[in-house]
Amino acid sequence: MNDNTTRQTVERTTVVDQPASNNPQSTFQKKRALFRSSQIVWYILGVIEVLLLFRVILKLLGANPYVGFTQLIYNITSILVAPFNGILGVAAAGTSVFEWSTIIAGLVYFFIAWGIVYLLDIMYPVTPRDVH
Repeated sequence: MNDNTTRQTVERTTVVDQPASNNPQSTFQKKRALFRSSQIVWYILGVIEVLLLFRVILKLLGANPYVGFTQLIYNITSILVAPFNGILGVAAAGTSVFEWSTIIAGLVYFFIAWGIVYLLDIMYPVTPRDVH
């Protein structure tokens, strides 16, 4: 009877100590969600970077700020660039303007996105066992 009780205790301990992540389906779902989150972060960064690039190009070319497209780009990106205004000066020659704040904003947003994706990877790393 004493052996039987010991065997039951060992069996219970074995079952309880097994990690819940042994289920391949749940691991797959978790990794898929992580991958999708990373894709969303990179997509949002891509949209922001393209808008900032349009702003830089339009400012460098001296685009008319009263045209609809130019106005739209300036209005959207002014919110993104506002925290960085005044860090460095603005270089102007005629109607062409080079804003360092837009370049700095693009770099900061890139590093923020990279940091978020890296943090997600640290929190839920993909191991060789997960791949199998």
